Amino acid sequence: MCSAFRPSTVKEPDDLILELKPSHQSPNPTGTHCETWSVRFSPGGSYFAWSMGFGIVKILLWPVTSTDSGEDADSERTLHCKQAVWALAFGPCLSPRTDQNRHEPDLLLVIGLNNGLIQVWVVSSGKLLFTLSGHQALVRDLVFAPNGSLTLVSASRDKTLRIWDLAKKGVNPHVLRGPNYWVFKCSISPDSSMIASLCNFDSKLYLWSMRSYTFMRHITYDHERTMVSCDFSPDGALLAVASYKSSTGWWLDLWDPYTADLLSRVENCELCYNRSDSLPTYLSFSPVGLLLAFKDYRALQIWDVERDELVTETDHNRAGGLCCAFHPHGGVIATGCRNGEVKFWRVPHRVRSLRHLCRTALRFSVSTYQVEALPLPPKIQEFLTYRDVQKQKTLCCKKHHS
Repeated sequence: MCSAFRPSTVKEPDDLILELKPSHQSPNPTGTHCETWSVRFSPGGSYFAWSMGFGIVKILLWPVTSTDSGEDADSERTLHCKQAVWALAFGPCLSPRTDQNRHEPDLLLVIGLNNGLIQVWVVSSGKLLFTLSGHQALVRDLVFAPNGSLTLVSASRDKTLRIWDLAKKGVNPHVLRGPNYWVFKCSISPDSSMIASLCNFDSKLYLWSMRSYTFMRHITYDHERTMVSCDFSPDGALLAVASYKSSTGWWLDLWDPYTADLLSRVENCELCYNRSDSLPTYLSFSPVGLLLAFKDYRALQIWDVERDELVTETDHNRAGGLCCAFHPHGGVIATGCRNGEVKFWRVPHRVRSLRHLCRTALRFSVSTYQVEALPLPPKIQEFLTYRDVQKQKTLCCKKHHS
């Protein structure tokens, strides 16, 4: 049985907090473009990084206090990377459980470039620390392990994942091979035990062990689709995957990463399925609560998985959206656009239930198999393993909601 999301209660333009536009003159000789492919908040929430096109990355203090074009040495840094920027990541990255909003003087920003290099910059000084080489094609995604270490995972169009230890300069990375297509996206579980990755065109999700650096299993779809993005929930018990097929629309799937069981599937509006501007581009779980944001060319939408309702549907008829990132303390989400702009949106405050807090505390360190082995009533086991969520639902957009 399918259910429909309730209509959004957040209206434009009240939810738009801030909009930043790049000030570019013309493309440089390296052939870079103007798209904002990546936006990131630092783990402590005090910095924001923005790939503003043409090989330029801007680092701003958060909250942004001024939108003047002049650069303030105390509030922002401009990094000239000389290549198209595809991926950003701040590190070291601490779990929200251990991050105490401390000052971030030793924070690094790593940048994945079109030529396969990874630049490592010092945020406080805006200086290039060193460059990592090894990838044979552009670096599409970067993520630090959320355990406070300097372990970095990179995904590339050379069909590999590489695991780097930035604390050991000069040590060769672990190389994970297997896919026959470009590796498009990767995500690390909150306990730093597992990597999820996907390629655009092979209709599979790959799971890797962070402890042994080996392949674990595929999660394979039953029909061909284009894979877009993946992310673990804050407790690691859910793995969200966005995908689409141009002739039938898009899907947002929630998987159990331990058992490879499909827990829930969201399909797009039946009257919008053939619209090219409704294809998904990115998804991300909020570090706070159980909110899942998914971006397409048409809108930004945020789903409260715990309450099973759409709490935000905004950014309509704007420049095509490519990426999004939550602030680590909640309340704000940033979106990057095809024209190099970045926008900051207000995220509705949601009070987490005591039931969910208990589930999150347990699931952060206990696998599905361990939960199933506990002598608990079936309904409690279903709740702890997310087997009680709605199995299938259809998203009704504002335009076609009746």
